[in-house]
Amino acid sequence: MKKKIGIFSLATLLVLSVTLAGCSASPATKVKLSPDDPVSLEVWHYYNGPQKEAFDEMVAEFNDTVGMEKGITVEAFNKGNVNELTDAVLASANKKVGADEVPDIFAGYADTAYQVDKLGMVASLDSYLTKKEIEEYIPSYIEEGRFDSEENLKIFPFAKSMEVMMINKTDWDKFASATGASLDSLNTIEGLTDTAKKYYDWSGGKAFFNRDAMANYMIIGSKQLGVEIFEVKNGEVTFNLDKDVMRKLWDNYYIPFINGYFASYGRFASDDAKTGDIIALVGSSSGATYYPSKVTVSDTESYPIETVVMQAPEFKDGEKVAVQQGAGMVVVKSDERKEYASTVFLKWLTEAKRNIDFSITSGYLPVKKEANTREMLETAMEEAGGNAISDNLAKTLPVAVDITNNNELYTNKAFEGGTNARNILEASMKKKAIADAEAVKAAVTSGTAKEAAVAAYNTDENFNQWYENLKKELEETQK
Repeated sequence: MKKKIGIFSLATLLVLSVTLAGCSASPATKVKLSPDDPVSLEVWHYYNGPQKEAFDEMVAEFNDTVGMEKGITVEAFNKGNVNELTDAVLASANKKVGADEVPDIFAGYADTAYQVDKLGMVASLDSYLTKKEIEEYIPSYIEEGRFDSEENLKIFPFAKSMEVMMINKTDWDKFASATGASLDSLNTIEGLTDTAKKYYDWSGGKAFFNRDAMANYMIIGSKQLGVEIFEVKNGEVTFNLDKDVMRKLWDNYYIPFINGYFASYGRFASDDAKTGDIIALVGSSSGATYYPSKVTVSDTESYPIETVVMQAPEFKDGEKVAVQQGAGMVVVKSDERKEYASTVFLKWLTEAKRNIDFSITSGYLPVKKEANTREMLETAMEEAGGNAISDNLAKTLPVAVDITNNNELYTNKAFEGGTNARNILEASMKKKAIADAEAVKAAVTSGTAKEAAVAAYNTDENFNQWYENLKKELEETQK
C-alpha cells in the first residue's frame, strides 16, 4: 500500500510540475504569429547615408523572408540625427500636440530609454529571450540595457562603436622624418600632448590634434585614472570629480589647446582634417567613412593622403578602459504579440553574419561575441569585395574589434538628468579652451609674448574656478 501511495504521489507531483511550468511559460512560448493575421512594426532610427541604405536593405530582406513566413511587417523611418530622434521620441511619449504616435521600436541611448521608461512605456525583453540567447551577446552591451532597479533588459543591443585615433600619415611622415617622432608616442594621452607640442614647433605653429567627444574624454579618462564621474546606484547619481584627476584632464587638453597644439574649427574633427588644420583626431569608429582621403588647402589646391588608424590614446599607467557607445533598440510596451514580434526582428537583425555585414557598410560593430573577431570580420570584408567598403573603414573596423576584446568597455548607467549632465561635460572644458585660446591669440597680436599670454591662463586659480563651476553645474542637474 505504501509503495502504491509513493508512486501515486510521484505521478501527481510530475503532473503538477508540468502544469505549473505551463502556467509560467514565457510569452515567447505562448505567442502565436500567423501570416494570416500579420503584426505591423514601426521602427524609428537616426541612420543616414550608407548606414540608412544598409538598414533599409535588411528591413526589406526581413519582410521578404522571415517576416513573410511568420506574419511580421516592418517599416523603418529616419528621424534625423540622434538628437532629433530623441526629441521626436520624447515628444511622442509625452503626447505633445502635433507629435506622431510612439513607434513600436526606436533606436536610443540609455538616457532616452530611461526617460521613456519612467512613463511606463518600455517593454522588458527578458521573457522573450532564452538565457543561452542572452549569453551570445557581449556582456557589457546587455548590462547597459539593464538600467532599471530590477535590472530588466530594456535595450536590445544592435550596433556599437568605439573611439579610434585617425592620423594623416602623409603629413605625419614628413614630421616624423624631420624629428624622429614615432607613432608609438601616440599610445598614451601624455605622449599625444608632448607630440602635439613638437609638431607645433616643427610646423611653425600648426595644431596637431582635435577630438570629437569631450564627454568621452572626461568620463573615460577619469575611469582610466580610477574614478567614476557618474556613479549611479538605483537611479541615483553621485558626481565624483576628483580634483587631481580633473587637473590631469585639464593639463592634457586645456593647456595644449591654449598653446595652439590642439584646435577645433569645424563641427567635427574630420572637418579640420579635411582642411589640413590638424593631422590627428580621436573620433567614433562609425565616423570613419567621413575621414578625408585628401586635404583641401584651397579651392584650387588639394593633395591625397594616406590614413593610419590606431586605438585612442589612454592615460599612462591607467586602467585599460574604452568607451562603449552606439544606440540600442528599445521596444515600446504594448501587447505580447507586438513585443514578441519585435524581438523576432531584433534577433534576426543581430545574427552574427548579418550584423557583421551591416558593420562593413555602416562602421558600427556587431554585438555578438561570435562576430567580434578579426577572422570573421576579415572574411566578411573579403567576401564583400574591395568596392563594398572604403579604405578608411577597412582599416578602422579591425582596430575597433581589437579594442572591444582587449579593454573594459564602459558606459555609465542612466540617471535622471543624465543627458544634461553629459552635455555639461561635453561643453565645459572645450568652450573655455576655445575662448581662452582666442584670448591668447589676441594678446599675442597686440604685442604680448606668447609665453606671457599663455601664462596668464595657465594658473591654479583659473583651473580652480573652472573646477568649482563644473561641480556647481553638475549639481544643478539634480535639482
